[in-house]
Amino acid sequence: MLKFIHLTDIHLISGGRRLYGVSPERRLHAAIDSINREHGDADFVVMTGDQVHWGDEDSYRILADAVGRLDIPVRTILGNHDNRKVMLATIPGLETDENGFVQFALDTEAGRCLFLDTNIDAQTDAGELCPKRLAWLKTRIESTDQPIIIFMHHPPLKLGLKGMDVIGLLDAEPFFEILKPHLSRIRQIFFGHVHRPISGNWRGIAFSCARGLNHQLALDLDAPETSVPGDFEPPAYSVVLADADQIVIHMHEFMDRSPHFELVAPEGTDGKEYSLHMRHGDWDLMT
Repeated sequence: MLKFIHLTDIHLISGGRRLYGVSPERRLHAAIDSINREHGDADFVVMTGDQVHWGDEDSYRILADAVGRLDIPVRTILGNHDNRKVMLATIPGLETDENGFVQFALDTEAGRCLFLDTNIDAQTDAGELCPKRLAWLKTRIESTDQPIIIFMHHPPLKLGLKGMDVIGLLDAEPFFEILKPHLSRIRQIFFGHVHRPISGNWRGIAFSCARGLNHQLALDLDAPETSVPGDFEPPAYSVVLADADQIVIHMHEFMDRSPHFELVAPEGTDGKEYSLHMRHGDWDLMT
């Protein structure tokens, strides 16, 4: 079974600085420690964009040093906060297509994984897949009969979060037209950008989004397009298990410090009493 980690929206800042009062560098190292300790058997980690916050060289150097600690391979694509030119010059081993976009394919036992570059070299947080990138995608889908799994930064659909919906993938329709003849083979789209754990179905295609590492988007379906409300829900990454029959996605809040305990009462104890009254330190597990 293929196992990989979906990690997104790190938003690194150099100089030990904090972003919204939180250290993205420290949270990245906490995620790496967790992955190495708990999921060192994974086939790869995929980081779906916004690796750094300002697109600067110093932050990318911190990223390169940090991910060098991972015990498993890393697949990296761009988000709207990333700078393609600086990232390519700073991060070793990035894969690109023939036009210099950071997108590539990986064949696995669960299907062909396609990693897309939706970054726009302009002053916008929205994403795009220009004709050259769409042509690359079309070729990589049509050149195999394998199932397809897609990774990208920007969501191609509206999520009911108005402030983010206006900065999603601008050319979702041309993107879908390429996928449409192959819907039976498109297994899943993984994306970032939204900083929320969201899953569902878009025109017959399953999708999943993960929380970011530093800050999250608050769930406010009434906020207007001019508002992007944030909060500090726990950071998380996804642990994905996939084979020919299924894709299972576990969201792991890796910095959670609540106690772990057995839900089944130990042998020789009263199951009802254990379930109702078992306590752990300062945690009252009835509350």
